[in-house]
Amino acid sequence: MSIYSANIDFKIPKKPKWIRVKLPTGKKYTELRSLVDKYNLNTICSSGSCPNMGECWGEGTATFMILGNICTRSCGFCGVKTGRPESIDWEEPEKVANSIKIMKIKHAVLTSVDRDDLKDMGTLIWTETIKSIRRLSPNTTLETLIPDFQGIEKHLDKIILVNPEVVSHNVETVKRLTREVRIQAKYDRSLKVLKYLKDNGIQRTKSGLMLGLGEKEEEVFNTLTDLKNNNVDIVTLGQYLQPSKKHLPVKEFIEPSQFKKYEVFGKSLGFRHVESGPLVRSSYKAQKHVT
Repeated sequence: MSIYSANIDFKIPKKPKWIRVKLPTGKKYTELRSLVDKYNLNTICSSGSCPNMGECWGEGTATFMILGNICTRSCGFCGVKTGRPESIDWEEPEKVANSIKIMKIKHAVLTSVDRDDLKDMGTLIWTETIKSIRRLSPNTTLETLIPDFQGIEKHLDKIILVNPEVVSHNVETVKRLTREVRIQAKYDRSLKVLKYLKDNGIQRTKSGLMLGLGEKEEEVFNTLTDLKNNNVDIVTLGQYLQPSKKHLPVKEFIEPSQFKKYEVFGKSLGFRHVESGPLVRSSYKAQKHVT
């Protein structure tokens, strides 16, 4: 029995009308789909079951997932496979950079699986990918959505050294639910990672939360306050959608009006950008966040 299926004393709510995902269509989407398949690239758009894939790809933008598509962690919300990752593809930095050049992407988002199996936790591939993109597409701005690297500063320093325009690390949920939702992660460690990045030269830091996992309004307010107190510039809030029956169930579908309330509160705290809505994901409309 899954540890997430025990002691559930509620009924899974019916998906409301405002959770509607458009099927991917259009010339731009088709071109991008073909390119991703051709170069055997892993995008979080597809492996993470993102509801905005059609919209973002239709606009010619995408988020690339590096270091393979198998994660060493087993978070209860995530649609990415968990297990023993494959060996490093040392050609991956050039593959990603070449694709970005061919697609003429102005702003790219990079993310990765957790690679706790590696001594450097994958930071060499991270930095080489950024360097390759900068070399082949010098006008492309970058957001890096990074793991916590177990909070080890020497690994974070490598990301800081290549200086992406935005560095993002998601707390994902409120403090009370972190142990259930992110088994191998720690809420306070994530805050420390974000603060360390900002204190050591990253111009824009970013984090995100999924809602509908059982959090209370006051807990969301407290989390937003914690992020602002740790000098985070940008925050995203979106509805959690269960990737499969094996994952954590949705406890509540949050009303659009409640997302608006969180947006207003976040802006009152002074965040540079607040993206809050049912289908918002951490990389949604990311090109806006470099300004």
